[in-house]
Amino acid sequence: MTEAAPRIHARVVAGADVDAAQRDAMFALYRRHFDAADRARFHADLADKQEVIEVRDATGALRGFSTVGCYRREFDGRPLRVLFSGDTVVDEANWGQQALAFGFIRYAAQTQAQSEEPLYWLLISKGHRTYRYLSAFSIDYAPSPERVTPPDQQRLMDFLARDRYGDAYDARRGVVRFAQSHGHLRADLATVPAIHAHLPEVAYFLERNPGYAQGEELVCLCRIAADNLRPLARRVFVAAQRERPIDGAARIAQA
Repeated sequence: MTEAAPRIHARVVAGADVDAAQRDAMFALYRRHFDAADRARFHADLADKQEVIEVRDATGALRGFSTVGCYRREFDGRPLRVLFSGDTVVDEANWGQQALAFGFIRYAAQTQAQSEEPLYWLLISKGHRTYRYLSAFSIDYAPSPERVTPPDQQRLMDFLARDRYGDAYDARRGVVRFAQSHGHLRADLATVPAIHAHLPEVAYFLERNPGYAQGEELVCLCRIAADNLRPLARRVFVAAQRERPIDGAARIAQA
């Protein structure tokens, strides 16, 4: 009988409160799952984000994390906020558990509640598992296998990607490509299991980003609002907006 993976829970930690030992544990977990991992670049990603959503098991062992940051921009004369996910990983032994995913939804809900300005999730997807979260939780996102991205949405996505990545963003293909990989899944983890290969979202991701195994990342965009979420995610989102704000959510809204 296969031993069940230990249950995990999510919490938000201010980036400034992550000490050297925690950073080392985060990098060690990241490096176990990604090739071309660079410690200096990893620390720079962390320094660029205000918060870390981390997941730990009952013993306190780190099982996953996502660095997150929120910032303001103006597009077509209108202000908006961008929630950006940086380095993200869940220990292979805990794949299938949704603590990090629901932790992110709660975090996004409380961030969205801090302002009436529209909030968008900018996601740079390294693999098909990450890309599938978009269809699992949201109704309207881009790019999608179900529809052609509307021109205005595409312009916004191009603007935000260029703003963040400059010439590394290939607008024709919709991917970020660096001269050298900034981290890509280990070859065995990048392989698409047969049980997933037939899924429309997976097939579409592989079509749009065939270079993912070499570190190319698909640029994705999703408006964060209750009316753009599927029922389960919407319930988590709405409930989180009624709770005490997650540590750091108010600070992020002012960034």
